[in-house]
Amino acid sequence: MPKTYCKIHLQVIFAVKYRQALIGRSWSQKLFSVIAQLFWEAGVRVIIVNGVSDHVHCLIRMGPTVTLSDVMKSVKAKSSKYVNDHGLTPVRFEWQVGFAAFSYHFEQVDRVWRYIENQESHHGVRSFPQEYRSLLKELGVADSEVDIFDDPE
Repeated sequence: MPKTYCKIHLQVIFAVKYRQALIGRSWSQKLFSVIAQLFWEAGVRVIIVNGVSDHVHCLIRMGPTVTLSDVMKSVKAKSSKYVNDHGLTPVRFEWQVGFAAFSYHFEQVDRVWRYIENQESHHGVRSFPQEYRSLLKELGVADSEVDIFDDPE
């Protein structure tokens, strides 16, 4: 095979530190655009970025030339810098350490896209911690296996 081909669809989720509701409605779409641009700059195809006041969901397509850890480190650092440089929050803005990433078959991409698109209505029913624990349970990851949330000291 003369070329490398890679098409890996991932949903990546990351939260505001301590799950603070700091992402404002008035500027959230701009932040999501910035995050999408940062993925593109890192060599990752973006399908959708959306979220609510305390976390973000991204549906991306990875290629063979980048690592997810490096991409996420860059996206989170640069997007928090954007928020802080523009004075968008009354306190210093930081993302929670770590992130979650789940892979999907290409036939599931439309379903995941719709789920991410409807985050606001979805979280009117379920909180982020409830959603995240449910997703981990569905994927067979027990709460005791990972520290899923940073708590303030």
